[in-house]
Amino acid sequence: MSMGIIGKKIGMSQLFNGGEMIPVTVIQAGPCKVVQKKTVEKDGYEALQLAFQEEKKKERVTKPLAGHYQKANVAPHRFLREFRAAGFEQGQDVTVEIFKKGDFISVTGVSKGKGFAGVMKRHNFAGGPGSHGSMFNREPGSIGASAYPSRVWPGKKLPGHMGAATVTVKNLKVVDVRPEQNLLFVRGAIPGGDNALVLIYKD
Repeated sequence: MSMGIIGKKIGMSQLFNGGEMIPVTVIQAGPCKVVQKKTVEKDGYEALQLAFQEEKKKERVTKPLAGHYQKANVAPHRFLREFRAAGFEQGQDVTVEIFKKGDFISVTGVSKGKGFAGVMKRHNFAGGPGSHGSMFNREPGSIGASAYPSRVWPGKKLPGHMGAATVTVKNLKVVDVRPEQNLLFVRGAIPGGDNALVLIYKD
């Protein structure tokens, strides 16, 4: 069971450590309110429901959800996510301080949508010759035999919608933690564009 927090991708930057330039992603991680604590006795498993970012107007929250927040004595928030974790009570704040420099984390987010893409962009196919008259520049080529199986196998790499998928990047190193600003500096890139919602798990 690993602790986690909800965050927002701020963007990419760089930090310097003893002359080494480290590419980092800056994440606003929390603070998150614990809206519900699930237990093995009552729910069959342990988990925490966390709320994050910008309290919503009451008229923009459905009545069941408004009652859920009211029961926890927490104002309605924009995002509500569940983590298989323990160690906090209902109404408590989960902050970026659960992480420390040198920790390894996993980050889940929705990758940037690229729209409809061909096989060269989507699956890194080599394509055909680029010279004049080849008539086979950026096409996928043969996608199956005619006699058997007389159909295209499921899962064949073809053109289609690229990106906009849930992606998890594992083993990202925490380079710096700034609790006073709720900022987490992670080495490397994470899925999604700036201001995208991300879920951060402590490995």
